Amino acid sequence: MTPPVIQRLALPLAIAALMAACRQPTDKLFAFSTDAPSRVELVPLEDGVLVGNEAGRLLRLNRQGEPVWQVELGREVAARPAASGDSIIVGTVGGTLVSLTRAQGTERWRLTGQPAVLTPLVSDASSVYVVAPDGSVRALAVDSGEVRWRRPLPPGEPHPEATRPLPSPVLAGERLVVALGDVGLVALSPQDGTVRWRHPLVQVLGMEARGEVLYASTRKGEVLALGLADGQVHWRQTPAPTLTSPPSFAKESIWVGTDEPLLLALSPQDGREVFRMTLPAPLVTQVVEFREWLLVPTRSTQGWLLGLKPRGGPPVFSLRLDTPLLTRPVVIGDQLFVQGQDGRVLSWRLQPPKQ
Repeated sequence: MTPPVIQRLALPLAIAALMAACRQPTDKLFAFSTDAPSRVELVPLEDGVLVGNEAGRLLRLNRQGEPVWQVELGREVAARPAASGDSIIVGTVGGTLVSLTRAQGTERWRLTGQPAVLTPLVSDASSVYVVAPDGSVRALAVDSGEVRWRRPLPPGEPHPEATRPLPSPVLAGERLVVALGDVGLVALSPQDGTVRWRHPLVQVLGMEARGEVLYASTRKGEVLALGLADGQVHWRQTPAPTLTSPPSFAKESIWVGTDEPLLLALSPQDGREVFRMTLPAPLVTQVVEFREWLLVPTRSTQGWLLGLKPRGGPPVFSLRLDTPLLTRPVVIGDQLFVQGQDGRVLSWRLQPPKQ
């Protein structure tokens, strides 16, 4: 039996009315404009965030919203950069990859004439992993940019759509898992690119690893749990006809969004639905937990960000940003960072009520 809808928030006005009676447990700290739209996920650092935009600008902001440094790359930054040690590696749609120092943004190395960087970069201590639009995967040395290995798409395999980003790779459990369109999921060895396992899962929205398990969601409503080591399916559920978000592991549940729009919580053990909640607009990215709250960004022109209690009740807070929220928020300590599609980075201090 389908669990009941525990809270209906279909109208933004209902949220505003609900929250008008109490003080929001948030204090706004700053709003900073990067002066161009952005679809790039914020990268958390120890004392702030990295943000890139369509103008080809990469900035490091501190916790006061002040630029520590800014680099102009000439072409759009369309994919999340990677941070490895004291290096930041960023790519552009023009096929340039650049390594910068974390402290000052000084250039260390640059590669040009590369495929467009549309898919988020991931890295470990020695390598940054780059998925090209044609489905090939490269491991580049963090310190030099030298190619450590390259894994082309096997002959005869259908190429992904070259103009669309592929889901963010997952690097966990000695596996680099990539979603390559109609090829499905492929798990590679980070050391040499050897294929460890494959699974024919298509229309993948995103993946999340937790322990030895990889969770994946698809546009056609599926959520799967697979073993990271071998790719074996632990469970498969179809909680909705269409899903809109990657899976998120938070508060001991797997969270996904639907186009109705709903927020669904699934059991990590068997994928069964625990409960559901109606949202004011679809969730298209991942949720984030903060203490006992769940932070849920939504895609609409109002740009509602909700602070929810995972097991029901009215929102703890709601913030209207007036721009779609396409990427997950970042929390550092008690400070929340959110990026809107219009390129603004906004920040609040979160203040849970005293017990």
